[in-house]
Order: sequence, then C-alpha cells, then structure tokens
Amino acid sequence: MVGVSTSDVKSERRERIMKKPLNFILIGPPGCGKGTQAKLLADKFSLKYVGSGDILRGHIKINDFTGKKIANIINGGGLVPSFVIIKVFGEEIEKNKKQKVKGFVFDGWTRIIYEAILIDEALNWYELKNTKIILIKISAKESFDRLTKRRQCKNCKKLIPWIGKYKELKKCDACEGRLITRIDDNIKSIKKRLEEYKNQTSKSINYYKQQKRLIEINGEQPIEKVFKDILAKIK
Repeated sequence: MVGVSTSDVKSERRERIMKKPLNFILIGPPGCGKGTQAKLLADKFSLKYVGSGDILRGHIKINDFTGKKIANIINGGGLVPSFVIIKVFGEEIEKNKKQKVKGFVFDGWTRIIYEAILIDEALNWYELKNTKIILIKISAKESFDRLTKRRQCKNCKKLIPWIGKYKELKKCDACEGRLITRIDDNIKSIKKRLEEYKNQTSKSINYYKQQKRLIEINGEQPIEKVFKDILAKIK
C-alpha cells in the first residue's frame, strides 16, 4: 500500500480485532501470571474476566456442603472435580450472556484434557467464537519460587506476584492493605499443584497444540513485556 506506514497497518489490524467477538483462555503452570495477563486482556478489549479460583473461593464463602468440600480440596493442593468446574463454568457464562457482554477471558478452567474438551463444547453451545488459547510458559523452579513468595492483600484480596518491582512492595499498591501469604500457598499444597500440572494439564496443552490453536508466550519476563508479546501474537 503506497503512502501507508507499517504502524498504520498494525493499528488498523488492532482496530479490526477489537471490533470482532473475542474470547481468551489462559493456561500455564501455577504462578505463571496468567491471572494478571487475563485481567490486562479483559481491560484492553473490554471483556468479562472469569477466573476459576475467584469463583470457587466464592462458593467456599457460602459454606454449604460443596463449599466445604472445595475448601478442603484447594487447601490440600488437589483438583476440584471436573463436574463442579464445568457446572460453575456454564452457570457463569449463562449469567453474563444475559448481560450481553462483548466477550470473555477465562483463567484457570482447562486443568485436564477432559475439561478442555468439555469447555470446547460449552464455547460452541454458547456461540463464543474466535477464542484464543494462550500458554504462559515458565520453568518448574520459577513456578515454585513465585508461589512460595507471592503475597495477597488482606483487605482487597489483590494478588501480588513475586516478580520485578512487586518484590519490593511492603503494602498493597491498590489500597495500602497488609500483605499476607494466601492459605493455599503452602509448601505441601504447592508441590501437589505442580505435580498435577505436570501430569494432567500438560495433556490439555498438547490437545490445543495438536489443533494448532496454542499461542505460546515466555512468562519469565516483566509483566509489561509478557503482555506486549501477547498483543503482538494476536492476529
């Protein structure tokens, strides 16, 4: 195109992306920062953030039979049964579809291949097209270090990652609340979660990879650089 710069072309492409129906599924090892990147994507494209951890912890507060069972499993580093995951996943989409949200960013739902397959069915059922699958990659050592050292604000519950400038924080940068260790971030629980990721979630990753749907991102970079790489790989 004569007289049109490369930056103009990229800008036009981004504009087209932002106008299309758009959904994201973020996967990766515990502590990789997928929650942070998911929320950045939700803000960037005006999408609804749907985090499995937040929703499951919401059920714990209800303190019914299922809530108590979820609490025991999460605190022990185990996996909540798939039928519960798929049930609350569908309920959350149904609720937000009524509000006619533009699209979704799903964080932490496809932990095993069975869930990845069922969630594909759910995406088709709810007519959520143009879904990008993003893998945030970090090493097992990096994952362990981040999980054992990250903190959470006692007041607003914001999760403070153990990366870059956030390592220096003495109090929450959002509300100045006291920073504490999350109850499920204990050594025994973390080791179990890492083992589950290695044995189970890797199969979900291969499922998406074989379908050539996987966008792989180096997560061992500053948060801003990871997000920049994600945006660059969205086509």
